[in-house]
Amino acid sequence: MSCFHPTGPNRWLAQFCALILFLHGCLSAPFAARAQDLDKPLQNIDEEVTAFSFAPDGRIVFSVRHNIKTKKYDLQHDDIWIQETGGKRRKIFQGDKFTRGDQLFSYAVDTFHWSPNGRMLLAQLFTTTVVDESSRPEDSFTVLALEDSGKEIHIGKLESVIKDAYNATFLQDNATVVYLTEEVKPHILFSFKYTNIATGPAGLAFEGRTFIDSDRLPFTNAAIAVERDRALSGPPRLQRLELLAQDNKELATLDDYLGGLSVSPSGKKVAYFIDREILEVRDLTAPDHFARLRVGLGVFHWSPDESRILLKRAVERKSGDLVWINLPPLPAQKPGAEVLVLQPTPQAILHGISIREFNISPDGRFLAVVLPGRRNLELFPLPN
Repeated sequence: MSCFHPTGPNRWLAQFCALILFLHGCLSAPFAARAQDLDKPLQNIDEEVTAFSFAPDGRIVFSVRHNIKTKKYDLQHDDIWIQETGGKRRKIFQGDKFTRGDQLFSYAVDTFHWSPNGRMLLAQLFTTTVVDESSRPEDSFTVLALEDSGKEIHIGKLESVIKDAYNATFLQDNATVVYLTEEVKPHILFSFKYTNIATGPAGLAFEGRTFIDSDRLPFTNAAIAVERDRALSGPPRLQRLELLAQDNKELATLDDYLGGLSVSPSGKKVAYFIDREILEVRDLTAPDHFARLRVGLGVFHWSPDESRILLKRAVERKSGDLVWINLPPLPAQKPGAEVLVLQPTPQAILHGISIREFNISPDGRFLAVVLPGRRNLELFPLPN
């Protein structure tokens, strides 16, 4: 039906269309305005944010890029802030005051992990150290232990840092820290180590064994890990590790593993990428029940009810859009049989804008995103 003939026999039709368009404009304007209001963030941290994390009680710790100029080098020493649930912010750690003798080093905060009681945190730093002027700078991961006031925690009354540590987390006692250390470079295989806030380093865990990746089971001293032998000759194996008891249970032998291991909020499911296209979702209570979805490689977080994941369609430290991916039931799979690969329809949110980092609050009410470019941190109600 056309409205492009205002004269002749179609004149009445043009008038009718004009009336419909007018009414549509009058009725839709308030709804359009309301939709735009929903797109406005609840809070905006207008800083160059390098990393952030929600505390168990909903507070947000975040780091802000801080550059330092010396006579020979331009260094980065990020500051660390905490935003209270009411929106008040305070700087707890000033980067330019963080020194280690006369040694020059630069660092950016990579990730944060809170203690279960929310009173301490571990900041994983990507550090570049100038050993001497004649050699190349050395890159490594270092973990800095802090109270939520910003006071450095001297582990075993020694240093406040754990050198060559990756993915460090507190156990439920709020004193024991378990972390990965590199065994086969670059970032191919890791082993587990312990340290204790009061007594210091406690040595290896699961000695002689090597792992590709791990993620903690919520509210427990256990983790799900992907084990691989040091020679990389055998297949990756999914393990449940009791970190204090140093006991384990093999859950499944995987056809392949690429990365992204993530345990669901209830601890009943796990998901990971087996290649650059396919995400495998597995039931931890019945490990032979799993499904494969062709979604494309990215970074994801679980919805509070575990019925879907929120996927950033880009790898870490790269920008991409956010989409919901609905998860199917997890059927039993017969050993050796071909596994059907499903192709879910992504549901875009935030109008498909690119974001750099994101996370969902522990209570499932809020979505925090870091935007590319300026890298400010914005907080939204979790979109449907």
